[in-house]
Amino acid sequence: MKAWVPITSGLLAGFLAATISFGNFSSRTENKTVSGSTKSDAEKVYVPFGKQDEYYLFASGGHSGQMFIYGVPSMRHIRTVPVFSPDSATGYGFDEHSKKMMGDYTWGDLHHPAFSETNGDYDGKYMFATDVGNSRAAVMDLKTFTVKDIINVPNTSGPHCAAFVTENTEYLFLPTRFSVPLGSKYEPLDDYSKKYRGVMSAVTFDEKNTKLNIEYQVALPPWSYDLSDAGKKVSADWAVMTTYNTEEATTNLEINASQADRDYIVLFNWKELAKMVKDGQYEEIDGQKMIFPEKHKGGIYLVPVAKSPHGVDVTPDGKYFIASGKLAPALTVFSFEKAFKAIEHKEFAGDRNGIPILKYESVMEREVNPENALGPLHTQFDDQGMAYTTMFISSEVVKWDPKTGKTLDRVPVQYSPGHSVSAEGDTVSPDGKWLVALNKIAKDSYLSVGPSHPESMQLIDISGKMKVIQSVPVNPEPHYAQMIKADKIKTIEVYEKDEKNQNAIYKQEQAKIVRNGNKVDVYGIAMRSKFIFDVKSKRPDVIEVNEGDEVTIHLTNIDFDEDITHGFAINSYNLNIEVQPGQTNTVKFKADKAGTFPIYCTNFCSALHQEMTGYFLVKPKQ
Repeated sequence: MKAWVPITSGLLAGFLAATISFGNFSSRTENKTVSGSTKSDAEKVYVPFGKQDEYYLFASGGHSGQMFIYGVPSMRHIRTVPVFSPDSATGYGFDEHSKKMMGDYTWGDLHHPAFSETNGDYDGKYMFATDVGNSRAAVMDLKTFTVKDIINVPNTSGPHCAAFVTENTEYLFLPTRFSVPLGSKYEPLDDYSKKYRGVMSAVTFDEKNTKLNIEYQVALPPWSYDLSDAGKKVSADWAVMTTYNTEEATTNLEINASQADRDYIVLFNWKELAKMVKDGQYEEIDGQKMIFPEKHKGGIYLVPVAKSPHGVDVTPDGKYFIASGKLAPALTVFSFEKAFKAIEHKEFAGDRNGIPILKYESVMEREVNPENALGPLHTQFDDQGMAYTTMFISSEVVKWDPKTGKTLDRVPVQYSPGHSVSAEGDTVSPDGKWLVALNKIAKDSYLSVGPSHPESMQLIDISGKMKVIQSVPVNPEPHYAQMIKADKIKTIEVYEKDEKNQNAIYKQEQAKIVRNGNKVDVYGIAMRSKFIFDVKSKRPDVIEVNEGDEVTIHLTNIDFDEDITHGFAINSYNLNIEVQPGQTNTVKFKADKAGTFPIYCTNFCSALHQEMTGYFLVKPKQ
């Protein structure tokens, strides 16, 4: 087995510092006049008024807990969608639906978004994402760009390399970044190798009810699981994910998790695992069906790979998967066909935790070493099957041919790219045209905002010779992104009437306030430019309750007109919700402050928006 010499942490730090300060770019951006060449680049990204971008770019918002939506090629920021963190602008986390989904958490660390797929292509229906900070997964409906469900993922801690979606969205697989004891129970770190596990969850999506469900889990060895990808076409029943810390170190990972020569790619057949569960080959742990590879044999294999790999990416034809160590100078192209033959002929080099290790030489197709390129992390593809790999240390993107290993082109970026995304680049049929580098560092690129610099996304034209033609700030950094053709997403403009919703009213005369003891239910409407809460009252835009009442307000926006959104806020009561055209939204709270509190619409809706007010009156206790 060939051994790579890893770059030591000290050398890496020095090299990285030198690259950032003295690499391909000057330390200060110079002011230059606009040249003809620049005008040409500007024309490529210019989307004139009345026209729209060709692609949506969904970029994860990291520890903001949000999803950032951009248009490509303009790179204009279109929308921020709250997913794992509350958002006062839209009332996300205040209304009953989103508050219930978020539970007790007030933040999230959104990583690795993934579109739903049909036959290996993005279908534009749903977007999935994971929360590394609090071990959750979410699904967003792309008809409304709103989150429909969030689930807590037990037995894991930080589903970092998820979500990756199988060819027809049969499963999302959520492996964990941090190994913990099952149930996150206390176990001393001296028992790490025996009592800790890196659990992977197989999650299904019920499209009819827009619900995520955990079908089963796999108790993998106590390693860290980084990135992943699902197979395509000939490899559609398979998936791959990278690991690090196979040394099973518990402290000072920078040193102690860099002792071994190699880490592994986990190669597994998800159809075989599903059959094992169906046949009863699992144990039930705290209500979860758990496969233990050392007991329930089959379906999972290990492939040796260079130390501390990050990305593992399946080629559009589904024949190969590409991975590399973060500190290694080379990438490796692995063959699914060779892996299948090695499994059939049991060409194993021992096992770890009962999982067979395939011989590196039996699975490896070729090693690729672009000259002077260092720190390969993540690979995307174009419409010709060419690969584009981000080089974190040498701050560039390298284009190369997976079939020959030949370097075809390269372009510097500012600086230290982690992930990248090409147009439809994770599908069976990428578009080519554009690639966006997601850079970790962007010093000197934008106006100073103090010691904390924004990160950057740089748009690269890959239709000919690679060229960076646009750069935009983003804060915080995206942890992966997806780019989809705009015409695949079919949004709605207004919500349809839901006659089955008992909380919805669509006529002014239905507005009422119902008291049952100390519980008060308000069935109101919002329309340009007034609220009506009780049509029978002489003051229909007033809600009057007693101190200590439990108040539930069901508010329906009866303006069935595009872009007429209403907000609802009670001054000094720390709540705000948004109600889209035709939508009914609910907010529940305790009237724990006596007094007079104005109600107002927080979302500009008409010329008389300022007049869209009312009062919330709370009588003090006797």
